[in-house]
Amino acid sequence: MEKEFTTNSPEQTIALGEKIGNGLTAGDVVCLQGELGAGKTHFVKGMAKAYEIDSADVHSPTFTLINEYSGTKMLYHFDCYRMESPREALEIGAEEYFYGDGISVIEWPERIEPLLPPEAIWISIEAPDRENRKFVIRKRGS
Repeated sequence: MEKEFTTNSPEQTIALGEKIGNGLTAGDVVCLQGELGAGKTHFVKGMAKAYEIDSADVHSPTFTLINEYSGTKMLYHFDCYRMESPREALEIGAEEYFYGDGISVIEWPERIEPLLPPEAIWISIEAPDRENRKFVIRKRGS
């Protein structure tokens, strides 16, 4: 199954993240692929909004590797950009998050792909220009 969405502003990207976030349940893993500046963190801000987490508190965990946000659902926000291997994700207990009671969203998931559950939701984001974003949402193997 594959769905495509287009947004034309950061606000629309946040709204799409909120819409997708509303459809997720504990244990879901969302993998965000896209170049720097593609809109990954804005999308996560929308997911946070769906769980009544202040989106102003959401920022990319580039240096901390993971941020935990508590709302109506737990949101675990990973940034694997700086990881050299999946072993580093194991060392911070990533698998416990993936199979836990919250929702995990991962930026740069290809760096830890062998650890990810097969039912993870993959979202690729393309930024053809400064405002527009194209989102392709799919489950691997479908």
